[in-house]
Amino acid sequence: MHGGLSPELNNLNQINTLKRPTDVPDSGLLCDLLRSDPSKDIEGWGPNDRVIGEFPLPSVLVVKDGYEFFADKKLVTIFSALNYCGEFDNDGAMMNFDESLKRFFQKFKPCKKPS
Repeated sequence: MHGGLSPELNNLNQINTLKRPTDVPDSGLLCDLLRSDPSKDIEGWGPNDRVIGEFPLPSVLVVKDGYEFFADKKLVTIFSALNYCGEFDNDGAMMNFDESLKRFFQKFKPCKKPS
């Protein structure tokens, strides 16, 4: 999932019942799950400026440290692609949970390029 939030998502079973494979529509639940982007500037739901279908890859929010909290730590962006596209020198991260559901992060540093 890119952003993974939608005002149309009421329960996880809705994700399980999505038809696969399918084309991504311009609006609705599936579009939201794949294309929604959280914003620090908008409270609640708002329009997304992302253009769908005109570029070979969607725009990507690169997180330098591999993960980043926002919305008073109610949401977290996880970015697992190290040194994204060979250009950003960013860390990657995974979020894990222990038996008591306490979260912890594993961070990964990109390999240094030989000089």
